[in-house]
Formats: sequence, C-alpha cells, structure tokens
Amino acid sequence: MPHFTRHLLASATAVLIGTAAFQAQAETRVTYKSASAGTAYYQMGVELSEAIRQGSDGEVVLTLEESQGSVQNVMEVMARQGNYVFTTPPGLVTQAMAGEGAFAERQNPRFQEIRGLFPIPAITMHFVVAGDEGVIGLEELEGKHILIGRGTFGAREAERYLEMFDLLDKVQVASANIGSGPDALKNGQIEAFVTASSFPTPNVIETAASMAVSLVSLTDEQIAQTGAARQTIPGGTYPGIDQDVETTSLPVIAYTTTSMDDDTAYTLTRTFWERRDAMAEETAWWGGITHDMVGNIAGTLHPGAARYYDEAGIEIPDALR
Repeated sequence: MPHFTRHLLASATAVLIGTAAFQAQAETRVTYKSASAGTAYYQMGVELSEAIRQGSDGEVVLTLEESQGSVQNVMEVMARQGNYVFTTPPGLVTQAMAGEGAFAERQNPRFQEIRGLFPIPAITMHFVVAGDEGVIGLEELEGKHILIGRGTFGAREAERYLEMFDLLDKVQVASANIGSGPDALKNGQIEAFVTASSFPTPNVIETAASMAVSLVSLTDEQIAQTGAARQTIPGGTYPGIDQDVETTSLPVIAYTTTSMDDDTAYTLTRTFWERRDAMAEETAWWGGITHDMVGNIAGTLHPGAARYYDEAGIEIPDALR
C-alpha cells in the first residue's frame, strides 16, 4: 500500500474515532422510569423518548425502565445518581418530603432533592356504562352491577365516590380485576366498569367501538365535593359520546433530582413543550397538556426547567421557584 494511502486511511480512522468520541461525549443519557410495560404510561414513555431524541437532535437519549408504580419511582430517588427522571402524582412527592404515608418508615434526606420538570397526561376517572345515552349522571349508576377493580388508584377513588354520594349500598360491586371490565361489559356480565387512565384510554376506545356505551359526567358540586382536580374529556374523544364529559383526575408530573445539571433539565423541558403538538398529532392524550398544569407540581421546579418557563413567558407560581 502506498505511503500516502496509508496516511489517508490513518487520518480517516482518526477522524472517525474522534467523531465517535465527540458524539459519545455530547450525548446525554437519561433514565426514565414510569410504569409497567403494556400500560398507557409506558407507551407515553416510548413516545416521549422519541420526541426528546428528535427534538434534541440526538443529544439527549431517554432510556426507559419498567416500574411497579409511582411509590417505587419515588423510593428509588434514595439510591439513584445522575440523570434520573420519574413520573408520579405530586401528592407522593409531598408525602416523601414530609416523611409521611408510604414513606413514613423510609425517610431519607435525598427526597428533599426532588425537582419538577413538566406535567404529563393526568390519570382520569372514567365511569363506563352500557347504553347509548352518551352522557349520564352519577345517580344513574343506582341498581347497576359495576366493576371497579381493586388495589389501584381508580378502584380506591371509585369506592370513595360511591360512598360519598350514597351509592355504595345501591350498586352491586363485582369482584374481579379491572382488566376484565371491557369483556365483562360486552358479555353482559356487568353493566358498568370504572377505569382510571389518561384519555383517550385504549380499553374505553375498544369497548365503545364494539358496543354502545355512555360515560358518567359529574356536576360542578360533585367535583368540588370530591376535592379532586377537574378534568374535561372533550366530546368526540370516544365513539358515540359527542358531548363533553366532566370528571376528575389525578395530576401526574415528570420529576428529576438536583443531580441533573441545569442544561439537561432545560433541554428536556424545552423539548417536551416544543414537541407537545407533534406528539398530540400522533397520540391524542398529549393534547390535554396545558401550561397551567405546571401549577400542579409539588415541591419546587428544577432551576433548568424554571429557566425555560421564564424564557417562554409561561407563568409559574412563586412557590415553585
């Protein structure tokens, strides 16, 4: 091989190695922990990781990890180093910081290092009832055989509402896993089921596509009485339900810790909001995210996230700074 050819090859190899080293150096890796595979929230993680990759030109790479739920996500703050992002309802962050509830026996100073980034789709209550009325009142559940599941946020909330509005003794509660709700409704084994997820939720779409269903819409007074956040499911979200449905939801937030540097937190937050509309075109549940949901964050914002909100002119409560 001639000397100049060897020299060219060596130079090209050096450039390739240098480029690869630069790329490895420039790429920021973030662990994203949300929910178990097969759930709507895991799917959101898949969509979010792709949006962040595209929006940051590959500079930030989200690696998804399965999770057994929000409490585990918060607990792992104790041991996680580096760029750890997790999703949880803000109430659990409040409990962790105060050493209460699920964290009473596992208090840790690292919980004080949790910082907020941005909201993700809320866990929305759906009362799904067989019938073609479209939108019905809560009182119309009376006398019905209803599946609320067990051990989940949706099951606890449904039971709380049935008790609060004096319906618990007026309905027959089915003892089965909520996953069997759509099939049991289609087979006529039950007349209603409750599910809590971001909307549009796949099990309600699937049910509404194969039979006529209605959704319970709560009154302003009922929503106020529950003490939960109001959530409007726009008309047309599900087949056969053309009117808006007023219900409640549990906010869900993407958090990180002070271990994340300001630039990474800024890039994640900016890219999320800049890609939100594109994500909503692909999957409707991102369309429900609005700037005022930033106010649902418990604790304080990461300084990098706060920098983005200030730059973008998005108002944030003073308590979050």
